[in-house]
Amino acid sequence: MDLAAQAGIYLHVPFCRRKCPYCSFFSIVPQAGDIRRYVETVRLQMRQLAAVPEIQALRFATVFFGGGTPSLLPPEALATLLADCRAVFPFATEQPEITIEVNPGTIDPTGLRQLNRAGCNRLSIGIQSLDDRELHQLGRIHTADEALAILAAAREAGFENCSADLMYGLPGQTVNSWQRGLERILAAGIDHCSLYELTVEEHTPFARQLAQRQWTLPPEDEVLAMMTAIDRTVGRHGLHRYEISNYALPGLECAHNRNYWQNGWYLGLGPGAVAAFGGQRRTAVADLAAYCHWIATGQTVWQTTERLDAEAAFRETVIMGLRLLAGVSISALAQRFAIHLPTYYGPTLSRLLDQGLVILEHDRLRLSPTGLPLANRVMAELV
Repeated sequence: MDLAAQAGIYLHVPFCRRKCPYCSFFSIVPQAGDIRRYVETVRLQMRQLAAVPEIQALRFATVFFGGGTPSLLPPEALATLLADCRAVFPFATEQPEITIEVNPGTIDPTGLRQLNRAGCNRLSIGIQSLDDRELHQLGRIHTADEALAILAAAREAGFENCSADLMYGLPGQTVNSWQRGLERILAAGIDHCSLYELTVEEHTPFARQLAQRQWTLPPEDEVLAMMTAIDRTVGRHGLHRYEISNYALPGLECAHNRNYWQNGWYLGLGPGAVAAFGGQRRTAVADLAAYCHWIATGQTVWQTTERLDAEAAFRETVIMGLRLLAGVSISALAQRFAIHLPTYYGPTLSRLLDQGLVILEHDRLRLSPTGLPLANRVMAELV
């Protein structure tokens, strides 16, 4: 795997119309002038980073606008940022995968057409649920009908690769309500879906509400039944599972995220963004005012920088790579890190094999069907 030849660019857009109570990512409600200042600063950051020799050696294959809510930016601002990316950074292909996260209620059909004309070729739609009661509890600003309408509008705008995010294990959710929502989005003709169990993160309103017993989560056996329902439901619509939480039509897997799961290199732009290249992981300051000031004055925005030694990077690559159903290549890891996986993990690997949680064959280690729902347990053994 040539890390430098298939790097990604991630642009963090930190704006939301309102903060969802379960979200722990850096985001703010924009005030007057914030969006203009953000766009100007990201454009300046691109030019500054393009002069860094380590970055000049990279070739980019994907661009991903994430957030936050990127679709809160005016479509012409998103088009400008994308055009700058293409002009400033060297790309490995004439047709890179370019994804923009959009939320229903934040963009109209005209805006979708503008994004498509600007070169965006993949949409990731933050639907989360197709049950209006669940959407209300999640703090979302859209209804189920509005979510389906944006998918239809995206098709009319020319998008041929549309992904949807859905969540299960929600308060009050049942196996039947989960399966109904999943069937509805699949019947609407989605190309890719990311299906995540709700994680209640510390220091979020959801964490406080749960601690105060304002609501409860579904019991574990119900959540397991929701997980079990996914494969058979998704499979009927032609999508295949390629990562623990991700499903796609053949050929429409997310290249940007696959690079991340393979512990590849990527550039991060915007406040709170993470970058990983040249053997270092860097995290930008998660504060819009500080980010804009530091860029304007020529200072570094990296608030933390972490250099992983080869052994730590090897373990991280194994753990992240096991999220992919294809698993990891023993020979590729040896070439990249000069570490032989079976020898390195020794008794731990033998125990996981004996328990039937992983499969080692044809130069690859992967999770078994038994190990997939127990992935966190397996990965904890390999840290």
